[in-house]
Amino acid sequence: MGRRKKIVQECERLMDNPEHIRNIAIAAHVDHGKTTLSDNLLAGAGMISQDTAGEQLAMDTKEDEQERGITIDAANVSMTHEYEDTNHLINLIDTPGHVDFGGDVTRAMRAVDGALVVVDAVEGAMPQTETVLRQALREGVKPTLFINKVDRLISELQEGPQEMQERLMSVIADVNELIRGMAENMDDIPTDWTVSVEEGTVGFGSALYKWGVSMPSMQRTGMDFGDIMELERNDERDELHERTPLSDVVLDMVCEHFPNPVDAQPRRVPRIWRGDPDSSLAEGMQLVDEDGEVVFMVTDISMDPHAGEIATGRVFSGTLEKGQELYVSGTAGKNRIQSVGLFMGSEREEVEHVPAGNIASVTGLRDAIAGSTVSSVEMTPFESIEHISEPVITKSVEAQNMDDLPKLIETLQQVAKEDPTIQIEINEDTGEHLISGQGELHLEVITQRIRDNQGIPVITGEPIVVYREQPQEASREVEGVSPNRHNKFYLTVEPMAQEIVDAIQLGEVSMDMPELERREALQEAGMDKDTSQNVEDIHRTNILIDDTKGIQHLNETMELVLEGLQEALDDGPLAAEPVQGSLFRLHDAKLHEDTIHRGPAQVIPAVRDAVHRALIDGEVRLLEPIQDVRIDVPSEHMGAASGEIQGRRGRVDDMYQEGDLMVVEGIAPVEEMIGFSSDIRSATEGRASWNTENAGFRVLVDNLQREKIMEIRERKGMKLELPSSIDYI
Repeated sequence: MGRRKKIVQECERLMDNPEHIRNIAIAAHVDHGKTTLSDNLLAGAGMISQDTAGEQLAMDTKEDEQERGITIDAANVSMTHEYEDTNHLINLIDTPGHVDFGGDVTRAMRAVDGALVVVDAVEGAMPQTETVLRQALREGVKPTLFINKVDRLISELQEGPQEMQERLMSVIADVNELIRGMAENMDDIPTDWTVSVEEGTVGFGSALYKWGVSMPSMQRTGMDFGDIMELERNDERDELHERTPLSDVVLDMVCEHFPNPVDAQPRRVPRIWRGDPDSSLAEGMQLVDEDGEVVFMVTDISMDPHAGEIATGRVFSGTLEKGQELYVSGTAGKNRIQSVGLFMGSEREEVEHVPAGNIASVTGLRDAIAGSTVSSVEMTPFESIEHISEPVITKSVEAQNMDDLPKLIETLQQVAKEDPTIQIEINEDTGEHLISGQGELHLEVITQRIRDNQGIPVITGEPIVVYREQPQEASREVEGVSPNRHNKFYLTVEPMAQEIVDAIQLGEVSMDMPELERREALQEAGMDKDTSQNVEDIHRTNILIDDTKGIQHLNETMELVLEGLQEALDDGPLAAEPVQGSLFRLHDAKLHEDTIHRGPAQVIPAVRDAVHRALIDGEVRLLEPIQDVRIDVPSEHMGAASGEIQGRRGRVDDMYQEGDLMVVEGIAPVEEMIGFSSDIRSATEGRASWNTENAGFRVLVDNLQREKIMEIRERKGMKLELPSSIDYI
């Protein structure tokens, strides 16, 4: 019997015992060594050869991942590990570190209970480290820490025991500070989740050279840092690996310190599901009941050339089996499961069934998208998976040959299904398709995959930056009149407090919540009590408050009012860019008695007109997306590096020494950062390493407002004269 077959059989045997299951994700900043570490764990579990571990990058299953040397898609693998004479099943997800693929990390966190956060010993906690920690804690996922590349401190930086200890302790302190700051408002985290060397929730090592240590492993093997430094300096790394193999240290830490589904689900279910807590469904999920109703949360959709579409996710209750007919949230009818399996890296192994508490891959769920709730009975779906950042860059994609157009449209729809952080806009009239994503690399990878995997030759346009519009002050009351002059709406708008905008973006406030809960969440974010009681609609990050009293026919017309509002907010008055962070109040309305005179053709234009007038009176401005930029560079190139930020309408906020490098931190507009990578390489002779992270939107400087608005209007084929009321720009 083949080794893989044996492992699959052992996994199947362990699946039915949730106490011995650990669902974990490995997450980190880009290039801190996650995939190399995953290789070590696979080798430790006997799934790949020890000799090639670290070089094989077995979890980077796609060709372009191996070529670029980065993880693009989250990859799943199931393995077994014996800890304290008991075999454990570990379902592991290796997640991407590059900021453009952060959506995969967010979705992976919904499926797991523990996150192994990897930090480079030399670079320390970086911006993406903070992001992945936030993603984990928001989903109620417990972190542990592995400090990688410790060999570099010994061999490259030649640090002594004292310096090395100080550096490692400062990395741990930084990570704990982040955890404390994020966890202070989370009542459902039962204990202190900071990491500690003494408790065994911190490991150290080198994924490249396959050795690792933790406090429990040092006590077991009798090795200390002195021995490690001596073996590392004498280049006896093979002996180091034999005496204290990395995979044992990390997998022991996973088995001991990460919660099993029985411990985790009672805490996690109330955080991610707003259904009736006293129902039998809630009980089934909290008890991880394999005989209960099936509840399966889809966190990832991928395409297999042979099996078709594969949905991967977490089974919260019940048991998935071939042939079951299940409901998919938000769609009519049922889908029939064609096969159930486990992922072994790039290979998918079919099994008879997958019970509650496991991560499963399923074929046949044709209506599911990433974020769908799949169940045997109709139920309240899980909270939608909120992605922290939103698309900031757009590219147009056209098929070179018109014959490929239907296939291209189908492929783009599939792309949007697989990756919810991608937004697709298909214009049937012009044949132009717009893809919006998290950054240049994100869009480059998507278009390359359309060319290579689907064999569709495509032409892509230049990257276009996505802007927003927002009022800067409170408007006066404005009137919107319907084309037949029989209906009038009176509105005001004001900019909304950033805390409320953040709460909406993080999914803490939505129209899907029970009204009382929404009201409390809004008040907590700083909205006054009276306003929070009259929320009529939330669209993107804008809120409509109904301040009217006893207006006849308004109830039956409200649906059309909301349609008009949403249309107006999707295309702002300046450049038809989306409006954000605005609080609208409907003060009064005059409606015609006869239904026929207050239909869609009358109400929608009247509301749209009122919304745009209010925004213009509130001095609506264009907002541009910005990025945090961090550059690590030798001190002689520091001036060139800071010049690259400042020359891009950016601002340098901080410069400091870290080891033998200078760190330059600042912010710059996304539009100016296009082409940054080649410029920074030539400015610093290729010696800079850098990373960027989306940091939201800010008001575009006044002297560029008109120029940029005209540029966007021209690109969109709009008239170039602005309404005369926009005289303040």
